[in-house]
Amino acid sequence: QLQLVESGGGLVQPGGSLRLSCVVSGFTRDYYSIAWVRQAPGKVREGLSCIVRSDGTTYYAESVKGRFTISRDNTNNTVYLQMNSLKPEDTAVYYCALDPWARCELTKYEYAQWGQGTQVTVSS
Repeated sequence: QLQLVESGGGLVQPGGSLRLSCVVSGFTRDYYSIAWVRQAPGKVREGLSCIVRSDGTTYYAESVKGRFTISRDNTNNTVYLQMNSLKPEDTAVYYCALDPWARCELTKYEYAQWGQGTQVTVSS
């Protein structure tokens, strides 16, 4: 059974950092991509970053470019999102999602599976 499990969210002060993890299980193919998407109350869903598992190609939304870094550990089927210089407007529930076609289209949300989400709150 395909499953994505996020972790690493929490409360952090402005300017701080967090690293989110997404563990993928139950997917036997090596070719897919993982995206990070966030949803804040009263705001539209936003695709942030994506990585292709096979070759490590990465994509970023302009809103997080230079602050967030996506990476992967294929041995442990884990994708990370390192978030630095966090701002209050980064407060949201963060989800990882799997695309078996590895399209990395951050403005579309056609994913085969989503994780349960992890809350990130940036506040002093």
